[in-house]
Amino acid sequence: MRTLLTSVALTTALFAGSVAPATAAPATVAPATAAPATAKGPGVFITNGDRVHISSTPPRTASAHAWWTHISGPGTKAKVTIWLQMKSGKKWHSVAKNAKNLKSGNGGSARRVVARKKCTNLSKRQWRTKIDVDLIGVSDSPEKVYTKPVTVKCGV
Repeated sequence: MRTLLTSVALTTALFAGSVAPATAAPATVAPATAAPATAKGPGVFITNGDRVHISSTPPRTASAHAWWTHISGPGTKAKVTIWLQMKSGKKWHSVAKNAKNLKSGNGGSARRVVARKKCTNLSKRQWRTKIDVDLIGVSDSPEKVYTKPVTVKCGV
């Protein structure tokens, strides 16, 4: 198990620098693994997403993307769900959600899901995303990944 986790960490380090959408800096996220790669297990895949940013297309919206990268094991498609979250006080609140069935990819426009929320003012707020990857037809773990919080001038 330790060797698998070491391999996953190395793979994550190698992929993290190369997976970057054109609109924002990539988030640092952990790989999602449930069990060692076996005929019945999910194998190894990386859950990834970019940090929340202001969309380049009008109207002014907080936006983020999520995708997954297959490393080993079964599963060629996954349902990727992204929640756009804004911090209010000490709590995070989901303000937008989207899901899409995707093939493994590097975050390009055809292989990612987007969550957007229209800004109602320019107040500085803390934003992050919660991402879940569920392999289709393969049992995998329930873990979700959170991107690093960022401050964006977008209140809702």
